[in-house]
Amino acid sequence: MPLETGLLEILACPACHSSLKEQDNELICTGQECGLAYPVRDGIPVLLVDEARRPA
Repeated sequence: MPLETGLLEILACPACHSSLKEQDNELICTGQECGLAYPVRDGIPVLLVDEARRPA
């Protein structure tokens, strides 16, 4: 389920403050050193560092 239009424009990675991109059911940090993947559950981004995963 895609996020609302414009939502990605105002969201940022809580760990490094880089922008996010939507991929599958996650928001992926675009920062080169960070790269955390945050889950989107029921259309709601869960932007908690403890809930994020490091992509392989």
